[in-house]
Order: sequence, then structure tokens, then C-alpha cells
Amino acid sequence: MDSCERGVVVVVKSMEVVAPFAPLRVHRLPMSNLDLLFPPFDVGVLFFYDAGSLKTEMMIRMMKKGLSQVLVSFYSLAGEVVLNNEGEPEILCNNRGVDFVQAIADRELRRLNLHKLDVSVYANFFPVKKRGVLSVQVTEMKCGGLVIGCSFDHRVADAHSITKFLVAWADMTRSNHSKDYKIASVSSPDYCRSLLEPRNPIHPDPALNNMYMLVEDASVDSPQAPPVFHLQSRIYKINACQLQHLQSLAGPNRTKFEAFSALLWKLLAKAATEDKKRCKLGIVVDGRDYLNKSMENYFGNVLSAPYSDASVVELKSMPLSEIADKVHACVECAANNEHFRGLVDWIECHRPRQPMYKIFSFLPSDTEEVAVVVSSGQHFPVHKMDFGWGHPSVMSVFFPWEGTTGYVMPLPSATEDGDWIVYMHLSEKHLDFVEKEAPHIFEPFAFTGPLKASKL
Repeated sequence: MDSCERGVVVVVKSMEVVAPFAPLRVHRLPMSNLDLLFPPFDVGVLFFYDAGSLKTEMMIRMMKKGLSQVLVSFYSLAGEVVLNNEGEPEILCNNRGVDFVQAIADRELRRLNLHKLDVSVYANFFPVKKRGVLSVQVTEMKCGGLVIGCSFDHRVADAHSITKFLVAWADMTRSNHSKDYKIASVSSPDYCRSLLEPRNPIHPDPALNNMYMLVEDASVDSPQAPPVFHLQSRIYKINACQLQHLQSLAGPNRTKFEAFSALLWKLLAKAATEDKKRCKLGIVVDGRDYLNKSMENYFGNVLSAPYSDASVVELKSMPLSEIADKVHACVECAANNEHFRGLVDWIECHRPRQPMYKIFSFLPSDTEEVAVVVSSGQHFPVHKMDFGWGHPSVMSVFFPWEGTTGYVMPLPSATEDGDWIVYMHLSEKHLDFVEKEAPHIFEPFAFTGPLKASKL
């Protein structure tokens, strides 16, 4: 199927399924309690590569071969999500494979509007996953560059897990080309669900009722039907000097991430016209550092999303350092072993009913202004996404969430100079306000540097 969006024409050349190189025994892999927090929805990553020295067809053949090899270890990504007898999702590891789309675009890479992803990027370069767990689309650009888009089922893996897979795929592909097979000697993913088993007896913390809820209760508690409220996706660049200045304003012992989150929270409050309204800020916390040292290679979801809320008038009046303290306290309430063990137990005592992060039940109303979840992508090794023709010039996540809670993820710049590339999924009103209120910090992303000659 062809796609034409605002002048960008993308034509699909081929569609195939890349299966594991060595199929494994068909079996079912249960999801952990923390996996069950996610509804069925897909998220993705996009990588933008300038033209390299290799021909495009060769690069794509290399990628397919490397993918088939790493799927042997990352076999859950080659399966499908099905329901068990209790109506809960689990992974059918059946070696189905990954849908792989090859396409071609009539636009140079650096002529793409990456600031407003919804305009020309999402519809053209982000694969729509129809079956399975993972889908890939590789698009050849007019200049010889490549756009690699990956869409995956969030119920199966979090960002940490997908990062492990992506780096392994790049390493395998590069090692095949260079014949240096030491490159591909990566650790295999750990699917041991016993690492996240509930305690016996279980000890759910009643305080978790303030952060989590059941899906069935979300609809009951809603005072009205969701209004027409469409979120948009945009990418910004934040200069390293601005980040250092923000950190200094946030006070001693505050990270750049905490300073950034505090600034965002304050800006969203300033966008409100009614001081009585509330603004919610959630922070994604990875539990691997707090549960067990052996969880570095665990493949699945190990996330919590505690949140804090404050009135518009409070946030407007508070200095950035006080807001940063509130952000820090929000993180600290979940950054410990007991929180995650208690969360596993809390979910266990409600099964098979569907749990969810409470902040994602947000609806704008007369008393609620905005809710946003901020997740740090600063540990993503952009420089390691080298398939054999160099690392990407830009990367971004994509979060096509249909709800009304916003999502923001700061990522490292591929230039490794301390700059951030920030993905923001918010309402048009809030995005426009942020751009107008802090243009010196939130710079609409644009490619820089000369266009490279075509290698086609």
C-alpha cells in the first residue's frame, strides 16, 4: 500500500515475515504481574540514518539476516500475544516471526519535518503492527539514507528490554558484515518469571491504591464521557548549556532529569487559565536496580509510575527548586525493593481483573488541567545502533497513545555533546504554550548540516 502525507510519498516495495534462524519448541510464556499493568497498545522507535557507503539493498539484506539470528534468543518477539483460560494475556512462542516491510520515499532525509511527527513521519515510516509482537519497516530515502521504524507490543517488553534487543540486532548485523564475530557476543535475555513472583504470603501495600487501579473501576469512576481531546507528537532539542542551567536552578543534588520534569510541570500549570485546577506529573521508575542484581538481562516490564499532583496556583507560585523537590520525592517513593514487591503482590490479589496505572485514567475536566508521564531515555546507547554503516543521526520514540494522559521522553543526542532530543506527546494547547513560553529551551527539532549525496 502506498502512502502520501503532506507531500511525502512512500511506496511499499515488499512485505515479508522474518522468522528465527533456528526455530525453538513451541510453548507459552506467561506474563509477569508487572506486564499485566499494560493494556494492548503498541509503541515504537525510529532511527534516521544518513547515506552510507553500502548499497541500500545490501544493507537491508544484512538487517534481515541479523534479525533472523537474534530472534533465536529474543524468541518472545517472534511470537504472538494470546489469552489464557483466565482471559489474561500470555505469549505464544510459536516462531511466527516479525513482519518486515521495505519501502521507498521520494524525500531526502533532511527535508523531513521531524518536529511535528504526526504531519509526515508517523503515517509513512512507523509500521502498523497487524499481527505478532514486533513489526519493522525500513524505508529508503531519496538521498540514500534509511529510516528504520520498529513497533512493538508494550505488554511484552519495556524500553530497557527493547534496547537490549535493538543493540543485539545491530551488533549481529555488523558482525556478519565485518566477520568479527566477537561483536555479537551479547548476553541472552532472561525470561525467568520467578524473579517477579508474588511473596508467600502476599503483602500488598494499601498505599498503592493511590497509584494503581482496576480498569473496570476507571470507567465507573469517570464522571463523564471523554471529551474530544487529541494529543499530538513533537520533537524538541534542548541544549546542554540550558540543561546545566536548569539543574543549577533546581538546587543541590537534583539531576537534570528532575530539573527538566520540574520545569515541564510548571509550564503546564502556567498554561492553565483557572488556578483551582490540578496538574498531575508521573515519573517512570525502572525496578531492576531495586529488586535483584540479576535482573539486568530480564526481558519484560519492570516499571512503576508513581505520580504527584498539585494545584495550578501552587505550581505557578513555587520556585523551580521546590517543584524539583516534589519530583524527587515522587521518584523516591517507588525507588526501593518494597515498593516493587508490594506492587507485584497488589496485582496478584486482584487477578484476573485488569490492573492499570492510575495516572492513565486522567480525563480533563473542570477540576483537572493536565496529566503527563515523563520517562527517561537517557541511558539509550544511540552510538551502539550501528548496523555496519554508522550510528543514526537522530532517533526518537513514538507513543501513539489514544488516551488523554501525555507522555514525554528525553533522549540523548546522537552527537554525544550533552544535548537532549525530547519526544513530547501532549495536547496542541500545551505544546504551543511550551514553545511560546520557553523557546530558548524547547527548540523545535530540525536537521542541521549538508545533505549527503545519493548512494542509490
